Amino acid sequence: MEANECFIASVGKDWHKISNCNVHMNVKRRLQRTVIRGQEGDDLLDEGSESAEYTISGNMSLNEYKEILVIFRSGQPWFHDPFEERQMKALFLSISYDSATGAFEFVLMEDAEQDEIMS
Repeated sequence: MEANECFIASVGKDWHKISNCNVHMNVKRRLQRTVIRGQEGDDLLDEGSESAEYTISGNMSLNEYKEILVIFRSGQPWFHDPFEERQMKALFLSISYDSATGAFEFVLMEDAEQDEIMS
C-alpha cells in the first residue's frame, strides 16, 4: 500500500481505493488521576487507549465522492489502517466535500472490540 492511498469498504463489498489522500491519526490514552493531598505528585492509573480517530483528506472527483457517499449511507464500513497495516470496523463521524475544488474530509473512528480496547 502506498503512503498516499486509503482503502474503505462497505460490509461484504469490494475495497474502494482513495488515491492521493492524507491520513491523520489521533489516539489518546485513558487515565485515572488521583491527586494526593498533603504529598507531592499524583497517582496515575493507565486505563488503556481510546479508539483511534482518522481524518482522511485530499481531492477527488464528484463521481468518486458519490461512491464514498454510498458507503457512508450504507452503514458501518471497514477501513484499512495504513499505519498498523490492519483492517477494522469503523464509524463515520463526519463527511464533507466541496464540489468547486474537489476537496474532501472524512473523519472515521475505530470500532474496537472490548478485548482490543482493554489491552
